[in-house]
Amino acid sequence: MSKMNELGIDESRRNRVPRPLSENERVRLDEFIDNIHYSARYNDDHFEYRHVQLPKAMLKVIPKEYHDPQKGTLKLLHEEEWRALGITQSLGWEHYEVHEPEPHILLFK
Repeated sequence: MSKMNELGIDESRRNRVPRPLSENERVRLDEFIDNIHYSARYNDDHFEYRHVQLPKAMLKVIPKEYHDPQKGTLKLLHEEEWRALGITQSLGWEHYEVHEPEPHILLFK
């Protein structure tokens, strides 16, 4: 059952509480951080958007608790989770969707 928040984000697609990374997991992800690509910002009448492209190989190193087995993508990540992966952007961004045909692309608003 979906549970939309005020930004239209389906909270049921997230972990109930942010799942921190272990030190070992963080070290394994470090090699990918320099290859994360950030799009330019774009907007509609309501929100500003951007997408973040993770290196495809990085998906195999991200802990299974971050993955949604029903969709074959990452779950919608809490800010603490996407920052732990090495995604860096200003405050206020919310991960609202994963581009299913290309699960390494995360959509933010």
